[in-house]
Amino acid sequence: MRARLLRLARRRRAIVLVLAAATALSPLPAKAAGEQGSPPPAGAGHRAVCGPPAAGHARCHAQIVTRQRSAEPLATTTYQYGYGPADLRSAYLLPSTGGAGQTIAIVDAYDDPRAESDLNAYRSRFGLGSCTTASGCFRKVNGSGGTTYPSPDVAWAREISLDLDMASAVCAACKILLVEASSTSLTALGTAVNTAVRLGATVVSNSYGSNQEWSTETSYDTYYNHPGVMITASSGDAGYNQFGYPAASRYVTAAGGTRLYRSSAARGWSESAWSSGGSGCSRYEAKPSWQTDSGCSRRMVADVAAVADPSTGVAVYDSYGSSGGANWYVIGGTSASAPIIAGVYALAGNGKSLVYGSYPYSHRSYLYDPRSGQNGTCSPSYFCTAGYGYDGPTGVGTPKGTAAF
Repeated sequence: MRARLLRLARRRRAIVLVLAAATALSPLPAKAAGEQGSPPPAGAGHRAVCGPPAAGHARCHAQIVTRQRSAEPLATTTYQYGYGPADLRSAYLLPSTGGAGQTIAIVDAYDDPRAESDLNAYRSRFGLGSCTTASGCFRKVNGSGGTTYPSPDVAWAREISLDLDMASAVCAACKILLVEASSTSLTALGTAVNTAVRLGATVVSNSYGSNQEWSTETSYDTYYNHPGVMITASSGDAGYNQFGYPAASRYVTAAGGTRLYRSSAARGWSESAWSSGGSGCSRYEAKPSWQTDSGCSRRMVADVAAVADPSTGVAVYDSYGSSGGANWYVIGGTSASAPIIAGVYALAGNGKSLVYGSYPYSHRSYLYDPRSGQNGTCSPSYFCTAGYGYDGPTGVGTPKGTAAF
């Protein structure tokens, strides 16, 4: 009898050891929805997701966080790093509801075969509810509005995931229309913008741009001139005087970039101009009447801003091109700020009565005004240095609720 009891005791100890080992080897539990996001580990770097564009073409402006001393993305199997929806709502005083009846169009190049499933993995993780084709919340079309999609591309799929996730993070109740241009040419992307408007988008987000301006760029303005539809565009990730098109167009809201971090300030957050955000005085675009700065006789970039620094980047779920289930990334760039600002416009639901990107300029009390940081060396200093009032890197400011939109 005693021998039998000893054998049973040994079995129990063996079972406990096996369970302990399994627990030690299993991945850490994901953060609870609403829990504060963590910044990437110290020493992490970042790199551009898309390569340089040819003349007449655009690149995506996503910047992915990489492992220390490596070009490999910092990828995890569970959400561990980067700001989530609750962080963005807290930082920008945004409501968790609103946006019903609004459709945010995301315009990008090439196809993301897993766009819908990845979007819903992100939304599920943060308790945002599903957004599917079957429910009528999500729709994917090609640049002409059909369902024969362009060839897939891993880099642009990552951009698409970022854009879809940020639109959802800010406006969970909005419908989402993904329009996939057939190529990176500005003609193809512009055609996709027209398609988005034709299919009922109330806001259109564009997280791409040319490397620089060129003398005939205004001929492309017809693609972005849609009164009553708010159109956002990334200001670029190469610093002062390195912005391109369509951010330069006077018909869009050019979204600059900030570094966003928690602080002891009354707001609970602080922002400064991101050192790589695009800004400057256009060479070719006429100055819109609502821009009254005296140093630039033409269009100034940017108009407003939001988080873009990869070191304070956002969490993104993307499975196309990843392996081993490590599908969570931290991504920044003004590719993040453009869909965030698009989401705020959608939450406000005011687009039909607005005149292009003019509204924030006359409602500055409803914006945060970053007053530190710079993205280059310039004269006048406000072209590249954040300060009181309007400046190139952050425009008239960042969202403080929806009243300025």
